[in-house]
Amino acid sequence: MPDSPLAASPYEVLGVSATASEDELRRAYRRRLRETHPDAGGRADAFHAVQHAWELVGSPEARASYDARGLRAASPERPVYAPQAPRPRADSRPQARSSGHPGGWYRERYLAELREWVGRGVEVPDPYDVDLVRSAPRQVKHLLAAAIAEERSARELAGLGIGYSVWHDVDTRAGKIDHIVLGPSGLWALLSEDWGGEVRTKGAELVGPAIGGERPVHELSARARAFGREARVRFSAIGVVVPDADAPALADLGSVRGARALLIPQPQLAHVIRTGVTGVGTGGTDLFELRSRIQAAVRFA
Repeated sequence: MPDSPLAASPYEVLGVSATASEDELRRAYRRRLRETHPDAGGRADAFHAVQHAWELVGSPEARASYDARGLRAASPERPVYAPQAPRPRADSRPQARSSGHPGGWYRERYLAELREWVGRGVEVPDPYDVDLVRSAPRQVKHLLAAAIAEERSARELAGLGIGYSVWHDVDTRAGKIDHIVLGPSGLWALLSEDWGGEVRTKGAELVGPAIGGERPVHELSARARAFGREARVRFSAIGVVVPDADAPALADLGSVRGARALLIPQPQLAHVIRTGVTGVGTGGTDLFELRSRIQAAVRFA
């Protein structure tokens, strides 16, 4: 996801400062190629990221262009971090029934934290300016990245069709559930995240340097159970949705407190929800009854 607020600059990918000399840059590039090469145990996406970083800053001309334009040189268009209006569908198929404000909870906190970091009383003409976002502390950028991740998942879920109902940003006593999805494949509780780094599985939990000490599967399970008790429903599955660059393959984490847990690359989200998980469903409860119970219990964050 090259336009993620947490995306590394070419210098960060190569492991040098932005003021590194040409010789330092070249040595770093060769070192990172060796470290990330798949034949040496590296990941293919990391290897390609190193090559792309070199394309951006490997020659004096390319480096001068990148330094002058920042992230704008990383893609044909400048990344857009401001909230985007829903795009009209190319066909007339009905969309899933959706309610709530995906990304809204995180955007509110991003704007508050950004203004606190900039300084009280300091005017911020555009809180989504790419250069401003890039210079912000990681914890501030992560709030924006999480909001964008939720919004992307919401667009995918809207395309599930008329047989599905989706509630976004649902508040529970244990914390927020980003998306609740009800349909023929069962009842799902989803967390959409972008930690800006590799996500791995360890038992029934997710780990990785960027995740730190967080326990996303445990926390999502606790939130699903809290909402389930309020609404008198049982979740069939829970899923953590991340950028495909950070977790390129779907992973089944097994059963967590009675619900199947999955790690889902974002581009596969709609397909996974449609196809469901073998042996997982609504437990025989009528979908209309489940929808009524959920709708009566939902409180939005």
